[in-house]
Amino acid sequence: MRKIVAVVVATLTVAGCASVVGETDYGHVALDLIKQDFRSKGPATLERVTVQDDAQQLCSTFPKERSSEVNARIEAAQLKTVKLPADGKYLGKWQEGEKVAQNGRGMQSSDALGAPNGGNCYACHQITKQEISFGNIGPSLYQYGKVRGGSDEIVKYTWCKIYNAQAYTACSNMPRFGHNGVLTEAQIKDVMALLLDPASPVNK
Repeated sequence: MRKIVAVVVATLTVAGCASVVGETDYGHVALDLIKQDFRSKGPATLERVTVQDDAQQLCSTFPKERSSEVNARIEAAQLKTVKLPADGKYLGKWQEGEKVAQNGRGMQSSDALGAPNGGNCYACHQITKQEISFGNIGPSLYQYGKVRGGSDEIVKYTWCKIYNAQAYTACSNMPRFGHNGVLTEAQIKDVMALLLDPASPVNK
């Protein structure tokens, strides 16, 4: 187990880049070790660790400094992946959205396949005033709808940002909740309501 943890840490450090010291490509060495030692279990699959899509590959190749051209390429491609709500309705129930925001479970080896995931939103954002434990990696979302309003443009932007954050910020640290199937359409609607519904505690 310690070996697996050490290898995963090493892989996250190199982030799939061709980090070459001398003639050794430690990125590939780490991936080879993971493939040997890691076993898929439930929703925690080997592919989630070893397979990168085009955006991930570009972000790994240019982890810190990227040209505006590369950023624009990533964002344009990711925006195309966004699926708007099938029924045209963007807001669900803010009460359910708060549950999603508070829930940090999901996609772990101990979870059942198909079990609902949480968004763990408070790990990175302030959202409601009532919750005093929150992270600050992302911006505060308190009074999100009150400050930004509920125009069609803001509603669509918010949906796209939750569905695939890289559609607007290349290599964003924010998970691509819809794109990667972390949250369902219904769950995204509920989080949308948490942020935008005037009755939500976010906007009080």
